[in-house]
Amino acid sequence: MSKRKSPISATVDFDAQGVQHGFLKLPISNDESAWGAVMIPVTVIANGEGPTALLTGGNHGDEYEGITALQKLSTSLKAEDVKGRVIIVPMMNTPAAQVGRRTSPMDGGNLNRSFPGDPDGSVTEKIADYFTREMVPMADVVLDLHSGGRTLDIIPFGASHVLDNPEQQRQALEGAKAFGAPYAMMMFELDASALFDTVVENQGKIFIATELGGGGTSTPESLAITERGIDNVLIHFGLKDGEVAMPETQVYLDMPDASCYVQSEHTGLLELTYALGDSIAKGDVIARVYDMTRSGAEPIEYRAERDGILAARRFPAQVNMGDTIAVIAEVVETLGD
Repeated sequence: MSKRKSPISATVDFDAQGVQHGFLKLPISNDESAWGAVMIPVTVIANGEGPTALLTGGNHGDEYEGITALQKLSTSLKAEDVKGRVIIVPMMNTPAAQVGRRTSPMDGGNLNRSFPGDPDGSVTEKIADYFTREMVPMADVVLDLHSGGRTLDIIPFGASHVLDNPEQQRQALEGAKAFGAPYAMMMFELDASALFDTVVENQGKIFIATELGGGGTSTPESLAITERGIDNVLIHFGLKDGEVAMPETQVYLDMPDASCYVQSEHTGLLELTYALGDSIAKGDVIARVYDMTRSGAEPIEYRAERDGILAARRFPAQVNMGDTIAVIAEVVETLGD
């Protein structure tokens, strides 16, 4: 049975030339607005023939690097700078972004765990469905900008995934490298079934993911990496003229399996013993969790299951059972071989 047409409508013409600013409008009805709409900002910049890049931020509403960089780009990128079409959505999950939360205040939905979505589902599922059936099919390449949000801090990297199509994987990996962050990674997802990434990749598009800091804020450094990376991707895929600006060195990382993720089996006060980017050897104590209900109790130690570097860490000092404490990625000479 086919799905009905999405209830979301666009106030921009995706086929028009020049610069347009508008909204993706999702009708809603609640106590505050009987005949209202969720208004998702969108900018379209088109100039002649060429590929289409879909640039997205705010998939999670507490990840500010992408939101800020794309808001800036929406005012600075001119039609004459573009060869093809650039679609900018700074806040995919606008309700979540407006309250600075990972999930939507309207339905509790985590957009990046809601794909492919449902036109008859919750607000979050309707947004996911629109991107799946309307936005992604227009794109040749999708750059989705993430960071750690309020609960994680992550080294800055561009990433791709292992794919069944070798050429699609190669192009995505080259794009992740060209993003030009200090690190490039082949990333392992704990559960990819409902990710935006998977929807894009299953449609045969080039998908580039990023992680760019965290802690529920942004820094001049993280924004500089993000803005340079967006520009690099547009240049790399032929949407802009110029030279890709790479760092002096770029470290390649691999996450081969779920053992890269260190998750807490205890609740308490978290002490991390390594900083982001530090080298770690298998067996090293990487964290301790202290019982906050009493003094005099020895902490629980967590040890690394592999050699690598600390690629991500929990940001708050308190930890609950099931929280990711750390992510350890392996340093490799090449990616995708």
